Amino acid sequence: MNFELKQQFQIESARFLTSLDASHPCSKMHGHSFVILLTLKGPLDPVKGWVRDYHEISTVMKPLLNQLDHKVLNEVEGLKNPTSELLAVWIFDRAKKSLPELTRVTIKETPLTECSYPA
Repeated sequence: MNFELKQQFQIESARFLTSLDASHPCSKMHGHSFVILLTLKGPLDPVKGWVRDYHEISTVMKPLLNQLDHKVLNEVEGLKNPTSELLAVWIFDRAKKSLPELTRVTIKETPLTECSYPA
């Protein structure tokens, strides 16, 4: 039996996108309430009865979120141009090391927009 787990996190961060023309609004410092959704897939552990403990997922994410929450994302190592796409890759690459069941990171920068990695 395989299952899909999802766990959501939220951060408040500022950023500016460095590759845009100066007239673009996102080229200037602005903030978002980013929603981060992790998707994990895997078999049910027959002893524990789950794929992965949600508390364990939170524990893995805590140091990553601490690097991002209430920060200027451009100042975070590896996020010079912190588009939502590159933020998703940044989180995926770091979380996957401890969460091998991780299959996708979805970033919502507004309630109406989202991107996922990998697609």
